[in-house]
Amino acid sequence: MYYYLLALFVILLDQVTKWVIVRYMELGDSIEVISGFLYITSHRNRGAAWGILQGQMWFFYIITTIVVVMLIIYIQRLKPNQRLFGIALSLMLGGAIGNFIDRIFRKEVVDFIDTYIFTYNFPIFNIADSALVIGVGLIFIVTIFEGKLEKEKSDESIRTND
Repeated sequence: MYYYLLALFVILLDQVTKWVIVRYMELGDSIEVISGFLYITSHRNRGAAWGILQGQMWFFYIITTIVVVMLIIYIQRLKPNQRLFGIALSLMLGGAIGNFIDRIFRKEVVDFIDTYIFTYNFPIFNIADSALVIGVGLIFIVTIFEGKLEKEKSDESIRTND
């Protein structure tokens, strides 16, 4: 249940921030937060990351539905000791649903977090995108550490059997 509450929090935060952007900013408007680094810029995306697959809404509907179902199945099968993995899946679920809501009701995704890394203008993104990336990153980290722990256990059992 905790994991679904976290996903719901991500969805609500994502949708409220997008509503504020749509309500109070014109498309293309930008507000400087940290000069040369962070801006709030009203932007729309009809595709995926970096604007790929522009206008392919049915593709996104199908893929997102499959992803959401798979995430729910994985969350349901979590063991009590897999909390970090559950948090990662929750972030991904909330992020996927947040952008899915935009695609269904707006036919585009509202993006607004505009960052510059040195001189590179990183593609504009939103809370849902952030949750997805953090979730995937956590899964990557958990997988690495689990593999390392398995190897250490295996090495230890080999040493104790010698």
